[in-house]
Amino acid sequence: MKPTLVIVGRPNVGKSTLFNRLTRSRDALVADIPGLTRDRHYGEGRVGGRPFFVVDTGGFEPVAKDGILHEMAKQTLQAIAEADVILFMVDVRQGLAPQDRNIAALLRKTGRPVLLTVNKAEGMNTGVVTAEFHELALGTPYAISAAHGEGVNDLVDLALAGFEPESEEEQVQDHPRIAIIGRPNVGKSTLINALLGENRVIAFDQPGTTRDSIEVPFERGGRSYTLIDTAGLRRRGQVFESLEKFSVIKTLQSVDQANVVVLVLDAQAEISDQDAHIAGYVVEKGRALVVAVNKWDGLDDYRRECVKRDLGRKLGFLSFARIHFISALDGSGLSGLLPSIDEAYRAAMSKLPTPRLTRVLIDAVERQQPPRKGLIRPKLRYAHQGGMNPPLIIIHGNALNAVPESYRRYLEGRFREEFSLQGTPLKVQFKTSTNPYLKK
Repeated sequence: MKPTLVIVGRPNVGKSTLFNRLTRSRDALVADIPGLTRDRHYGEGRVGGRPFFVVDTGGFEPVAKDGILHEMAKQTLQAIAEADVILFMVDVRQGLAPQDRNIAALLRKTGRPVLLTVNKAEGMNTGVVTAEFHELALGTPYAISAAHGEGVNDLVDLALAGFEPESEEEQVQDHPRIAIIGRPNVGKSTLINALLGENRVIAFDQPGTTRDSIEVPFERGGRSYTLIDTAGLRRRGQVFESLEKFSVIKTLQSVDQANVVVLVLDAQAEISDQDAHIAGYVVEKGRALVVAVNKWDGLDDYRRECVKRDLGRKLGFLSFARIHFISALDGSGLSGLLPSIDEAYRAAMSKLPTPRLTRVLIDAVERQQPPRKGLIRPKLRYAHQGGMNPPLIIIHGNALNAVPESYRRYLEGRFREEFSLQGTPLKVQFKTSTNPYLKK
């Protein structure tokens, strides 16, 4: 097993900056705003030759008794319980704070190895500026600069010194990356917690609780998955704070990097144009899709019929996607969600043999030929696969620029039916052969 390093500290000491440095990524949002990180955020360490996991946590307020700070503290305590080594980060430029003493007292009781990490020490006499932190009684303070990389490699070497290197390379298994997206406060974090069976991400009755995109690996039935909790997407005119704009960008990046997207809708609110815009973005990016209509348990029969009618009217272009009516809070309707995700993932990653594609194409043309355009009738000769996630089918022939959009949709339906491509968009491109004698 790879060792797990957990970064802990009070708000705005540079935890997310160190996380990004260790993972060589920009996965954690970084800004000069206290309390930016709220959930714990996992990544794979990429410093040196030793593999390890690293966990970013929110600003730790051990004395918080309620509200969002209490939920953040619970997340940090769960991360500490999973840690092999704790990197307790303090800010040398702000000096020793009372909150640092509270955190240090709690960490001493855990019995976990703790490395006292003094951040923002670039250009300083480390022996002098770290002296006051000996008061925390957590051993030698190690001065680093997460932003500039100074001392980070030595810190990681020290953290991993007590762990044996793995004898064999871990086999990286291909598994679905699932982005959970939707408008604010539709129950995305609650759905992830219900799938995991634990309060893994903060679910709070307040829009905008999730700010970053949080990746959560888990297993079910011997199969690996990565769930990605994302910030809620508002209409562009309602996004005012620069922080919220960063969150929207992270959500869109999560869609780009996912294999399957679960679009969560609120059954107790009207299906809005914003829901259609979000779904349209997913289809435009070609991602496999499953729709989860949440908060279904609180509706009467009349309201349920209205929701189903609105789904067909406003989201009719998602006819390829499975729709599940669920309640993330009490767990009802969730049993079919993962099978639909697996189905959509298989469809998105399908390999379509050229001979079979061509046979399906010929059969479709025999059933219904493309319409003429003037004196010309397009001739479709053969097809092959041009890509996956989403599946791309390229059709070759003559005069294919005259094929109407309605016939393209007819072919998409035939291919989808023959290859069971449920849950994924399908792209069909036409490539017209050039006449070698044209210039002669």
